[in-house]
Amino acid sequence: MRLLVIRTSAMGDVALTLPVLKGMREQYPDVEILFLTRRNFEQIFISVDNLKFFFPDFSGRHKGFPGLIRLYRDIRGSGRIDHVLDLHDVLRSKMLMEFFTFSGIPVSVIDKGRKEKRLLVTGKEPRHLKHTVERYRDVFLKAGFDPDITKGPWIVPSPDTVSAVIGKSGLTKGLNIGIAPYAIHNLKVWPEEQMISLLYLISEKHPARFWLFGGKEERDRLNSLEERIPESFNVAGKLTFSEELALISQLDFMISMDSANMHLAAMTGTKVISLWGGTDPLAGFSAWQQPDDFAVRIPVEALTCRPCTVYGMGECKRGDFACMNWLTPEKVFQKIKETGLLDL
Repeated sequence: MRLLVIRTSAMGDVALTLPVLKGMREQYPDVEILFLTRRNFEQIFISVDNLKFFFPDFSGRHKGFPGLIRLYRDIRGSGRIDHVLDLHDVLRSKMLMEFFTFSGIPVSVIDKGRKEKRLLVTGKEPRHLKHTVERYRDVFLKAGFDPDITKGPWIVPSPDTVSAVIGKSGLTKGLNIGIAPYAIHNLKVWPEEQMISLLYLISEKHPARFWLFGGKEERDRLNSLEERIPESFNVAGKLTFSEELALISQLDFMISMDSANMHLAAMTGTKVISLWGGTDPLAGFSAWQQPDDFAVRIPVEALTCRPCTVYGMGECKRGDFACMNWLTPEKVFQKIKETGLLDL
């Protein structure tokens, strides 16, 4: 049997497919999986054996409606497809599903729980929703498979890459802490001055090095942080993506916003302290299999306007960004101290 699995963006959401894809490959080795995703995400799946990829060209050959028709034909030309699993459910994937359905190929589509999420952010129903990884697994259940999503880590860099990155980065004794201080949307970002103060609090009491992670577009901001934080090192643009994953896997823990780096760290088995503002783990996007007390946020009961967004888009309706500003460096430091991670 040959399955087509679709999830093309964003990086964090793509990373969350790892538990189901790795579980499928290990439990159903005779089932071939063709994963439709973006080329720059390939390294995330280094530990998934025999996963096949199809990389679309949405800016060229597969652009627009005519491009989607070509994409459908290109996929069909790659070999037999027995079932299509849509883990994305956006306009582009919906149209592809129509093409496959019309051809008589069965499809299974994710239930994103959009109504539940609307009720969550409007404050009408503040309850813990199903995790995205579990929603992905549900799609495979619809297709007749039952992958184990609990056996991590899901990203295991090669020993050679780990050795190389340790030599290249200079990991030393004492705490090695990853810092991912940014996210695409402002409602997810803790103020820089707060982060700087937190790292000073940590370094005053514990010998530590701080490894700064972020995308290319954040490199200048990370360089500025590096200049202001003693014993900090910006790795953005200095390591390959596979080397970054290897470095993350060797950290004692990471401090991250609700971002792709939070998910990548969790997938390597590294502990993650995540800071939440306008978004909340209740929506189902928490770091997979990390303890709930590692997710630091102002309780919904204390600040009833949060969560105000599922994905981080929008502006603060209060105007004072209380969800992040009330998370003082002292409060976050105390939360981290209570986890025991600083005692490593």
